[in-house]
Amino acid sequence: MSEVTRIDSWPQQETRGHKIPGYRYTSKAFFEQEWEGMWTKVWLLLGREAELPEPGDWQMEPVGVEEVLMVRQKDGSVKAFYNVCQHRGNPLVDDSKGHVLRRFVCKYHSWAFTPDGTLNFAPDKEDFPEGDPCKNVRLSELRCETFAGFVWVNMDPDCKPLKEFLGPIWEDWEKRDIHTWKRTMANTMWLPCNWKIVLDNFNESYHVPTVHMRATPDTDRKKIRGAIDTYFKETKFDLSNEGHNRMVMKGGFGVGQTDEEGNILEPLATQLRYWDLDPEEFKGRPEDTREAIQQAKRRLGPERGYTHYDRIPDEQFTDAFHYTLFPNFAVSLWSDGFHFLRARPHPTDPEQCLFDNWWYSSPASMQEPTGALNRANGDADMSAVEEAPVNRLSYPEDSIGPAIEEDVAVFVTQQRGFRSRGFKGVYLSKQETRIRRYHELIDDYIEGRLP
Repeated sequence: MSEVTRIDSWPQQETRGHKIPGYRYTSKAFFEQEWEGMWTKVWLLLGREAELPEPGDWQMEPVGVEEVLMVRQKDGSVKAFYNVCQHRGNPLVDDSKGHVLRRFVCKYHSWAFTPDGTLNFAPDKEDFPEGDPCKNVRLSELRCETFAGFVWVNMDPDCKPLKEFLGPIWEDWEKRDIHTWKRTMANTMWLPCNWKIVLDNFNESYHVPTVHMRATPDTDRKKIRGAIDTYFKETKFDLSNEGHNRMVMKGGFGVGQTDEEGNILEPLATQLRYWDLDPEEFKGRPEDTREAIQQAKRRLGPERGYTHYDRIPDEQFTDAFHYTLFPNFAVSLWSDGFHFLRARPHPTDPEQCLFDNWWYSSPASMQEPTGALNRANGDADMSAVEEAPVNRLSYPEDSIGPAIEEDVAVFVTQQRGFRSRGFKGVYLSKQETRIRRYHELIDDYIEGRLP
């Protein structure tokens, strides 16, 4: 494997044995410490550049008590502002996205701000003892950078650059042309659980056989195989110095199921044919499809429009590269699909969070006959549209999406358990070390050891 496409290991990390008591998920006092000490100090993936194609396009996203307004500028850059008028505190916009021709006009007293944050109109401006507000006031701005097609913001004006914050994530993702991928499915809902429960879950694969495959206590975990091989002895676990995590799990879409006679079933059969492989040749040996698909994609991908295939490791053609970015974003990154899982805190309630279950696909993959696999919605051709709209769903009436609804069911019951005085703290396996480190990092921010 070339140096460009090898998988480097990240440095070994030490943990301090945090017990992660239940109050961290229920306490209003801890919730407020977390907000002031951590959320206001870290880079947050908040917007998408594709939502802002033209100067004047804007997107507004909530995170905790704040609403952040991201605006495309005339020079092509993106600026981020707190969504609040500097006169009397009224929000400037109420919708999630839009376009401003000249100015954002506050509905309260008609103060008007240009897209770069400048106040250029205030009624009766000569009546202010402190002087003309147009000369003294502008929107309150956040640090803002773009990477991988996303808009990232930081409330700390003295924060480190985004590239330094992301560490090895930057190099891993830069190779994959993610900025060209499209959102093909987007479900969002408020859940009755703390945001950390969501991230704890996606920081380990220990739960996959029991929650998603319904294993029993008698099941041999070494023999549990599905679309992803979650057996801990065959998984690569990495924890970065910057606090972000990675798991590489064998199989991915290259591991198929067979019928009783050993025939390859869908959707793997169609995927094999697309890559000029005959499913019949793999009868009774589905595990051999993994390497065969890797070689076929390496050979045929560039001529079929997969522009990033010469820059990714062989394993990513079939395996799950699952990242958890501190503090609130998890993603399974395949060769052509990007499963986006984000949790944001409620403004006031530690036992609620806003959960996003979205999917992004590379342009070439949406032409495949197995495109539904990459779209993760299974019903619509998204190749001709820009970004799929966000479906605002309600719990428990709506389903957040196949498979993830099984995780959600556990999120809600686990929140109930964390309220019990009978819960004395976690007892973790080594493969769950990422969870312990995650909570220790939160404490490092709160207690001033970071950044």
